[in-house]
This record gives sequence, structure tokens and C-alpha cells, in this order.
Amino acid sequence: MSRLYFLRKLRSFNVCSKMLDMFFQSVVASILFFAVVCWGSSIRASDTNRLNKLIRKAGSVIGCKQDTVEAVVERRTLTKLLSIMDNPDHPFHLTLDRQRSSFSNRLLQLRCRRDRLRKSFLPQAIALFNNSHLSDRDSHLSAV
Repeated sequence: MSRLYFLRKLRSFNVCSKMLDMFFQSVVASILFFAVVCWGSSIRASDTNRLNKLIRKAGSVIGCKQDTVEAVVERRTLTKLLSIMDNPDHPFHLTLDRQRSSFSNRLLQLRCRRDRLRKSFLPQAIALFNNSHLSDRDSHLSAV
């Protein structure tokens, strides 16, 4: 909230919305989304709502809508997973390579007995990857 105070102060000085957005991304969002890939899938709904409320307030100060916590989590998780898949030296690369389906470009989901593991990075990232590839395929088929 103290960082939003500075954002409101900048707006009171008639700073353009592009500069306000730049301030938000560098000062506020960097704090909010630090390590979002690690804790993003296991965050409680009440905490997500509080963060989204803060982001909406900042968006109203700036004058443009900002991405929600869920959207940032999905985007950054997919980006991290793709970078792991592209880097053969990464410790998870071999694990992900073994999970690749022989019939499609999908990744097979890991077996998880506990909810804690199910909400961790790798199972969540695989689910997002598979869902994003399904939507890519569906949009490609509808275009044909």
C-alpha cells in the first residue's frame, strides 16, 4: 500500500499513464510477483483476492487494466517450463523429456499422491502446457 501511495502521488503531478505503468511494473509488480512461479499454484484464494484487489487499485490509478495474479502465474510458469524444455543442462529437462507423449506434443502428468506435490511447480506447469497446446490446436483447427 505504501508503494501505491507513491503511484497516487505521481498521478497527482500529472505524470503520463505510460510512466505510471512503468513505475507500477518496476516498483509495485516486481514486489508482488517475486517468485510467483514457486508459490503461485498453491496460494490461498483469500491471498489471491487481496493481491488482485491491490492490482485493480493500481490499475485505476494508472488508468489501464493490469493483469491479474492468475494470468501472471500462468504466463510465467509456462515461460519457465519452456525454458527448462529448451535447456538440456537443466536438472528437470530429462524428467520432462521422459514425460513427452509418443503420440502428441503433450506431456504426461506426473503421478502425485499428495495434494502438496500436486500443487507444486512441475505438475501445475505440465497441466498449463497441455491446456495451452490444446487451445493452440483448437484455434488452428477452427482457422482451417
